Amino acid sequence: MGRGRAKAKQAKVARQLKYNAPEMDLERLQRELSGQSQNRGSGSRGGSEYDEYEDDYSDYAAEYDDYSDEYADDYEDKYSNGSR
Repeated sequence: MGRGRAKAKQAKVARQLKYNAPEMDLERLQRELSGQSQNRGSGSRGGSEYDEYEDDYSDYAAEYDDYSDEYADDYEDKYSNGSR
């Protein structure tokens, strides 16, 4: 009983997409895909919104970077043999 209603809704949405396609802003799409934003270079802050937190965690990053280097070989040895 509910399948008819769902199918009609899908047909309606498909028809809207086919015949009433919104205009595409291709320049905006290109900026989004290339990772550029409209605000870059013109912002008053000149940095990321997360810059204020960077110093707080830099000590941890250095500490755990050393940790991962120390145990990377153990991890590779454990999982490279296929013995999970």
